[in-house]
Amino acid sequence: MADEITVDQLVIERERGATVIDVREIDEYIDAHVPGVRLVPLGTLPDELDALPHDERLYIICRSGARSLRAADFLLANGFDAVSVAGGTMAWVQRGLDYETGDDR
Repeated sequence: MADEITVDQLVIERERGATVIDVREIDEYIDAHVPGVRLVPLGTLPDELDALPHDERLYIICRSGARSLRAADFLLANGFDAVSVAGGTMAWVQRGLDYETGDDR
């Protein structure tokens, strides 16, 4: 089972240049997302494995933490180093951290 980190820990990891993957659907991403995340909806994740970096830890975020945990488990099973962000984008926004809206992929 994948490890989880808090949004406060994600702030630190992002400052270090971490790759953050958002596994929500496009409409959820448009509503609000962590700046700089890469959108890979959960249903498309198996098709995107070759496009993801294998040489670094991936931080997986969703709305509240359930999908990101499933995605991180899937990535771990496929040879990636992945952790889930507990509480997801909702926790990020509720914490008062900067977020973006719109489709800026």
